[in-house]
Amino acid sequence: MAELIIVLGPTAVGKTDYSIGLALEHGSPVISCDSRQIYREMKIGTAPPSPEQLSRVRHYFIGTRSVCDPPYTAGRYELDALALVEELFKEHGTLVMTGGSGLYIDAFCNGLDAFPEVDPSIRESLMERLEKEGLESLRFELRRLDPETFAAIDTANRQRVVRALEVCIGTGRPFSSFKTASAAERPFTIRKIGLNRDRRELYSRIDRRVDMMMEEGLEEEARSLLPLRGYPALNTVGYKELFGYFDGKYPLEEAVRLIKRNTRHYSKKQLTYWGRDDSIEWINL
Repeated sequence: MAELIIVLGPTAVGKTDYSIGLALEHGSPVISCDSRQIYREMKIGTAPPSPEQLSRVRHYFIGTRSVCDPPYTAGRYELDALALVEELFKEHGTLVMTGGSGLYIDAFCNGLDAFPEVDPSIRESLMERLEKEGLESLRFELRRLDPETFAAIDTANRQRVVRALEVCIGTGRPFSSFKTASAAERPFTIRKIGLNRDRRELYSRIDRRVDMMMEEGLEEEARSLLPLRGYPALNTVGYKELFGYFDGKYPLEEAVRLIKRNTRHYSKKQLTYWGRDDSIEWINL
């Protein structure tokens, strides 16, 4: 049976190089499973494969959308990626996918659960609270109502926090309780390889990557995207901290420190998210 290998792991662990090596070994392209590298305007802050890496192996879902397009969801990715691999398996016995977006990987592997629709007034109320009280207030409530979801999602993403909370409030049940559907059947086998490193080494790699991004022009890239800051795609570590600097909230040095700190927090959340998946074969690099 055809096999799809998914290389996953925290940000800056080394997924790109590892997946390219694996793709070359199997004669496969690389299918990106990253919710931010898909946006063409975010060329530095999302650490997409370099031109040299892209020239070595064909990549899919890198820079194929604009931040101005309608939001690209995990459900849409599931449909697009399944259609792509169906075509690619006509020529390849093994395919390589890689990325750090746990929700996208889950959607592709298992399908998405059917979450209930709730009264739109609940979302309106939550959005009003978001404006008046700030995101931290909604995070606190989500942690109280559904600690499992709080630990799993990117709680810096306002849309995801609001979506989880509206389901909790509208149904009286935790958002996570709806994730009980059996996994969808896929006509190929899936092997998951998780990459990890010693925590101190991983954090050092994150800090070096942020420094490198700044040298490559992340500040200028973020400034060019300032008029688009309202689009959900730009509510992303690396950009939102620089937007705060542009707003005069703190100096540039503090923005860089916050990017490093928030990226480390994100890497920890990624590892927590995948810690529940016993099917992952972990490799310590």
